Amino acid sequence: MIKTSNLSRSFGENIAVNDLNLNIHKGELYGLVGPDGAGKSTTMRLLTAIMDPTSGDAWVSGHSILTEGELIKEKIGYMSQRFGLYEDLTVMENILFYADLYEVPKKERPPRIERLLGFSNLTPFKDRLAGKLSGGMKQKLGLACSLIHTPAVLFLDEPTNGVDPVSRRDFWKILYELLKEEVTILVSTAYLDEAERCSRIGLMHHGRILIEDGPKNIRSSLHQPMIEVWSDNARSSVALVKNLGGVTGVSLYGDRLHISVEKKVPAAEIIANLKRLNIDVKDYREILPSLEDVFISMVERSRSSAETSTSSVESFGMRSEIEKKHTATAVNVEGLTRTFGDFVAVDHIDLEVAKGEIFGFLGPNGAGKSTTIRMLCGLLLPSGGNGTVGGHDIITQSEEIKQNIGYMSQKFSLYEDLTVEENINFFSGIYSVPESKREIRKEWALEMAGLTEKRNTITRTLPGGYKQRLALGCAILHEPPILFLDEPTSGVDPISRRNFWNMIHRMAKAGTTIFVTTHYMDEADYCDRLALIYRGKIIAEGTPNELRRNYMIRDVLEIETESIVEAMEFLEQQGIETAVFGSLLHATVEDSKTAVPLIYKILGGQNITVRRVDKIVPSLEDVFVTLIETS
Repeated sequence: MIKTSNLSRSFGENIAVNDLNLNIHKGELYGLVGPDGAGKSTTMRLLTAIMDPTSGDAWVSGHSILTEGELIKEKIGYMSQRFGLYEDLTVMENILFYADLYEVPKKERPPRIERLLGFSNLTPFKDRLAGKLSGGMKQKLGLACSLIHTPAVLFLDEPTNGVDPVSRRDFWKILYELLKEEVTILVSTAYLDEAERCSRIGLMHHGRILIEDGPKNIRSSLHQPMIEVWSDNARSSVALVKNLGGVTGVSLYGDRLHISVEKKVPAAEIIANLKRLNIDVKDYREILPSLEDVFISMVERSRSSAETSTSSVESFGMRSEIEKKHTATAVNVEGLTRTFGDFVAVDHIDLEVAKGEIFGFLGPNGAGKSTTIRMLCGLLLPSGGNGTVGGHDIITQSEEIKQNIGYMSQKFSLYEDLTVEENINFFSGIYSVPESKREIRKEWALEMAGLTEKRNTITRTLPGGYKQRLALGCAILHEPPILFLDEPTSGVDPISRRNFWNMIHRMAKAGTTIFVTTHYMDEADYCDRLALIYRGKIIAEGTPNELRRNYMIRDVLEIETESIVEAMEFLEQQGIETAVFGSLLHATVEDSKTAVPLIYKILGGQNITVRRVDKIVPSLEDVFVTLIETS
């Protein structure tokens, strides 16, 4: 259904796609993964006949992109990274418009629209203008419009960026339904757990495919034993673990460490050495490397030293100045409320965030996260309640708040037609950075973002990860004591996300308070405390471990099987709640002792081979989904 022959695309001296050769079969779900700037989106634009190649050719559903572009467009669905809908039409009007474009028969529309509105949780908002939706809700509307007809080939360019875990689960269920209809799907994604769900994956870097195979075979390609360790002090232990004998690599996943070890070193020996270092080991197990482990290993091997080096520059070295700006409590609000007509976006919430704390604010799309942040940043007046940010009143001192915070919005907030350096100069002026300090702070921001050699580059041409780091640098040029980050790593590859969070932790250590929203549940584990907001109300609050302990009253089982989709279908028919986690299934049950043999019986009766069923420590995503579904 998709074939490319030495497909290439250059932009000046930059080769975005380099002699690409792909063969994707009918009914296959193929995942294109790679770091920012690898060439994934350019490949999508070439295959959808939106952009002409520099050389080579490709065929989609038997039609050449060079000579039959219009025929291709009739047979495909395409969801680009950019919001391609009409903001002055309602949700329903957008869906109906796309139904007209794709000539969906009138009688087939009602059930399709009902299903798409249901999966996206947009039913209550079907009469709202698309321009008034939150970023994540816009993304889900884009998905719904792409799926209003059943295309022969579906192209999805990072379709779940900014979409909460509940909606991501529902979205993938719809993709599985499309596969039953033999729709061919090419999806690019920054979520490596989503790549695990594809039948085949191509890992792309510098416009080339580094490795292509099924997820299981790619995971096995690392050829190193790996131990997964749960620890309350996982982050602070990374440097110690790296220096242990027998350890060849360490990756941090929230409160878990993935430790690569030499083949002859037993896991028990590594664990004993960890305990001798006073590292608190809650649990451990031997595992296969995850796709993210392989991704990081392969990309870092193929990158130049300039690409992989991270800045040694800490915060500006003005720790005492930051400390003086702080109050003991950085953010304190009571009864904070915001309504838009009859709609209550934020409903009487109370929050207190301490100085130097990394506070995570979680919730599904449309829950009220961004509205809350806008009120705290002095950009939106509350309808009720009161509070302070950095000691300044959120109602009467909004201008003082703006001068004493950094704010990185959900939408990329810099000027894309300016160069990197021009953006930094502009924000230095906006934030009134003293002339005597502007040059040193600019150089710091450039080095922190890894953009010293790209200072004259037009910002819109930068990959997503570089844009995010540049936006962060501009937001903190004036050394704000409080930093608000609204989904700062949405759509950024795993390596860039890790580097980003390393910077965040360095800043918090220097005394900066970080208030962050995120849809990556592994990132939520990096926060000191979390609050979960749903329908405008705070429904849970505490440290990551407190949320697992106090709010997850049911057991979670991890199921390993080759037939994930079929297993999920049969278990749910028997009333067992399941969800896909990478290449595994998670089942939420009342009692694991009775559920384990029942699962073996149900799946065995359907001739589905089950390798193992283990009770595990719940992930934050398990907690998140359970709280949302029971609220």
